[in-house]
Amino acid sequence: MPHNCPECGQPFELEVGFWYGTGYVSYGLSFAISVASFVAWWVLIGMSTQDNRFFWWLGFNAVLLIILQPWLMRLSRVIWLYFFVYYDPDYKVTAVKKFDYESESYFLPKEGEEGSPK
Repeated sequence: MPHNCPECGQPFELEVGFWYGTGYVSYGLSFAISVASFVAWWVLIGMSTQDNRFFWWLGFNAVLLIILQPWLMRLSRVIWLYFFVYYDPDYKVTAVKKFDYESESYFLPKEGEEGSPK
């Protein structure tokens, strides 16, 4: 994955560990797909533990999620990034979004801390 957007220059990793939140988004997407496949299986095939239809659905759902994982990972990254960086129609003239760690004030001690200017 590139460090910056090739079109607007927006850095993709806004802070250290930024992408850890995509795990929550990916989990939510996987859960939604699992619920949708369960409802579809129930309506189209039916659900029963006596003839193992439930276990067939579990296997089908596991294979489905494994196949969809590359797309879910990329989609969860896009959704997570959109929480913090909004689309700007004037992106060519607007500065990219920066977080505190990119500014000099991030590294200076806060007022009242040891080593802070008085």
